[in-house]
Amino acid sequence: MIEQLKDILNGDLPGWEGQKLMSSIGYESNRKAKPTSKKAAVLLLLFPDSGQLKLTFIRRPSNNPNDKHGGQISFPGGQVENEDRNLEHTALRETFEEIGVQEREITILGRLSDIYVFVSDFLVSAYVGYSHTRPEFILQESEVAALITFPLSKLFHQPLMSKDHKVRDIVLKDVPYYDLDGEFLWGATAMITSELLELIRRNKLQL
Repeated sequence: MIEQLKDILNGDLPGWEGQKLMSSIGYESNRKAKPTSKKAAVLLLLFPDSGQLKLTFIRRPSNNPNDKHGGQISFPGGQVENEDRNLEHTALRETFEEIGVQEREITILGRLSDIYVFVSDFLVSAYVGYSHTRPEFILQESEVAALITFPLSKLFHQPLMSKDHKVRDIVLKDVPYYDLDGEFLWGATAMITSELLELIRRNKLQL
């Protein structure tokens, strides 16, 4: 299945058609990045565990007033730094810094479509990686409040759910989300996840 996934990641991607399934109302009008938008990269890290293929998420700390996504579920990743060789290296470097998985442990399978996060003005590139065994995670506590690993098949078979969600002083209506055993996955991370699942669905891969 991993070899099949690698093949289809390097073919035609669902793009917005896959992302919009988990898009909040009003997002479509804010999809386009600006020439001055900052760049970032994240890693969708897959690994086998107890006969299941799991996807790796983190929950960001909620006590950083400068983090507009504090307390939210995301993928390991972050902003491009001057020393980064490319966006793929950004994703791998940030993954090591945040959850302690080294570059040599990860095989990059391919790349999903970029997504613009207008709240923080980042254009985010999403890479899919695979570790042949469950990594030994070492969390950077200043950047990661919790590690969440979740079966990909369980995400794939979830019904579409939505609810009103309060973000700071704003209540967003009918926000699509995934339930990660009580953790609320929504926003750009859910949209990236949705594109991966749509890619798997369209190509009828067996999870």
